[in-house]
Amino acid sequence: MQLLTSDLQPASGCGPIIPRHEGQRPLRQQVFERIRAAGRIPRAELARELGISPASVTAMTADLIATGMIEETSREPGGARGRPRTALAVRPEAHLVVGMKLTVQEHTAVLVDFAGRLIATETLAGATRAVAPRALVDGIARLLERVCAKAGVRPQDLSAVGLGVPGFVEAATGTVFWSPVLNRRAVPLGEEIGRRLGLPVHLDNDANLVTLAELWFGAGRTLSHFAVVTIEHGVGMGYVLNHRIHRGSRGVGMELGHAKVQLDGALCRCGQRGCLEAYVADYALAREATTALHWSHHEMRSLGTMLKSLHDQAEAGNAAARSIFQRAGRYLALGLANIVNLFDPELIILSGERMRYDYLYAAETLAEMADFCVATGRPAPRVQIQPWGDLLWAHGAAALALAAISDRLMGARPD
Repeated sequence: MQLLTSDLQPASGCGPIIPRHEGQRPLRQQVFERIRAAGRIPRAELARELGISPASVTAMTADLIATGMIEETSREPGGARGRPRTALAVRPEAHLVVGMKLTVQEHTAVLVDFAGRLIATETLAGATRAVAPRALVDGIARLLERVCAKAGVRPQDLSAVGLGVPGFVEAATGTVFWSPVLNRRAVPLGEEIGRRLGLPVHLDNDANLVTLAELWFGAGRTLSHFAVVTIEHGVGMGYVLNHRIHRGSRGVGMELGHAKVQLDGALCRCGQRGCLEAYVADYALAREATTALHWSHHEMRSLGTMLKSLHDQAEAGNAAARSIFQRAGRYLALGLANIVNLFDPELIILSGERMRYDYLYAAETLAEMADFCVATGRPAPRVQIQPWGDLLWAHGAAALALAAISDRLMGARPD
C-alpha cells in the first residue's frame, strides 16, 4: 500500500481531466471543459486531444468566445521558426463565485473567478452551538459581505454562491435534513439563503465538497473513481464515479460516518447508536479520554486542547492514550475496508484537521484495512493523506458553484 501526501495546487487549469474515450458529454461541452482543465491550450492541440477536425474546433470555440466564456490569450512563440500562435483560455472575469464551509466553530469563505483562481479569503467565528436557520443565514450574509469587501467587489457582482454544510443534505433541493450547525431538522436552507442574498445558491454536504475540491484542483483530476474520507468534528465521505460526484438516488448517500459498526454501540451526535463516527470523530476521542484518563471537562479549556494533550501523551508513551487512538484506528480501518469492498476505488484520500493525529492512519491501521478487504490477490488502493484546513472545503463549494454556472451555460445536466 502506498501512503502519499500532497498539496492543493489550483494551477493553470481546473476541473476534471476526462479522457476522450470516456467523453459522453456533448462535444461543445467537452471543448470547454478541456480548455478549462488545460488552463491555456492552442486550437491545434485541442483538436488533437479531442480527436476532432480543426474546423470543428474553430467553429465551437468561436461560439464560446462570442458567449464570453473563453478568450484568446496573448500570443506566445511557437513553431519551428518561432512564429506566434494563439492559445485559448477561460475568461476569468466572466463570472465570480464565493464558496463557503459552515461549521459550529467557524465559517470560511473563498472568492474565485471563472477560471478557478483564488481572489480573496475570509473567516468568521461560528456560534459554537447549533443555531436557528435565521441566525445561520445572518452569519452567511456577514461573511459574504466581508469576503467581497476584501476582493473589492460587490455581492451583486457574483454569479453564484456554493455552500458546504455538515450533516444530511439533499443537494438537488438545498434541504438540510439534519446538521450540527442547525437546531432544526428538514430546513430548506438553500432557498432561505438565496432569498436573503438575492443570488443563486448551491448547497451540498461538506464531505462532497472536499471531494469536489480534489476533483477540480487536487489529486483526483485524472481519476475516474476515487473516495475521500473526511475526519474532523465528524466523519464524512464523498465518492467520484466516472469523474462525477455520486450522491445516491435521493442525493443523501455516501454517509460513511453513519454506517453502523457496533450494534447498540456508542451514541452518535446524529441520535443513533453504533455509527463509525461515534468511535473515530473528535468527540469520540474526547469521550474515551475523559473516561480512560480520568479527565473532567473542567480540566481542559477546549476540545482541541484536550485532543492535543491526548496525542502528546500517546507520543510520550502513555499506554491508555495510545490505546484510544489505536481503537479508533481499528474502526477507521474497518470503514475504509468496506469502501474498498463496495466500490473498488483507485485512490482513497483521508482529509481533515484530525489527520494531524497520525495514529489514526499508522502503518498498523492501514495494514489492518488491507486484512479486512476481500482477498483478491490484487494490492489495496493507494491511501493519500491531506491534512488541510477549511480553505480546501470552501474551494470545493466554489467548484460546486462554478460547475452549476458552466452546466447552465452549456445546457448540460448538473451533477
